[in-house]
Amino acid sequence: MELKRGDLVTRISYNHDTVFKITSIKNDIYYLKGIEVRLFADAEAKDLIKYIPKEKITLDTPEETTFLDRTEYFYLPAKILHIDGDKDYLDKCLKYYKKKEIFAIGKRIPEDKIYEAILPLLQEYKPDIVIITGHDAYYKKKGDINNINNYRNSASFIKAVKVARKFEKSHEKLVIIAGACQSNYEELIKAGANFASSPKRINIHALDPAIIASTIALTERNKEINLIELLDKTKYGHNGIGGIKCNGLMYVGYPR
Repeated sequence: MELKRGDLVTRISYNHDTVFKITSIKNDIYYLKGIEVRLFADAEAKDLIKYIPKEKITLDTPEETTFLDRTEYFYLPAKILHIDGDKDYLDKCLKYYKKKEIFAIGKRIPEDKIYEAILPLLQEYKPDIVIITGHDAYYKKKGDINNINNYRNSASFIKAVKVARKFEKSHEKLVIIAGACQSNYEELIKAGANFASSPKRINIHALDPAIIASTIALTERNKEINLIELLDKTKYGHNGIGGIKCNGLMYVGYPR
């Protein structure tokens, strides 16, 4: 079966673990982008099989619907600024926020430019939560897992986190969620992130940062969030994302 740009495929050598979209074909090499996982890859035609979904592929999760008691109280979820290096994943996250009835501003900015753009955005929108994500990778062949030069975009994410944390020093007033697939978790936390990927240097689901942000945004202010339960909501749990304890950021008022 001839494969073409836009087709959905899986890789035989990886036991069909991830569904990809073919983004381009050059010199008989197929360049791939994960549908649900923030991952780029490439493969030869002999390693690919066309994927025919039994049902429409969606990034929706069981948490997609928001149920708030609107009989007497009113609710003001936290404001989210989501900065993403990938437009497709950004659009899916914005759709997710909309379903959750959360006000979110989305900006598509290349990973290596986020640190230059983030300060004006923070000053303009004054979010409660900022997400800094896109694509990343740890190059195992280069060796040392602690060497920041062995990561595709971790250094850029770290620079952006430092700018954001300098803007607002309090982890309680500005929650920072940073990183992507295989990012240097420890250095992102040290730079000032509340949550970061990836403790085990694994891939993360496209919606994982949005799930973390939405839970915080929809939890009543000053109510402590169960950290383990929060991480368990993500695709790969604490192996994919980790962080520090925090409180919710949603205001609740009365009467409506």
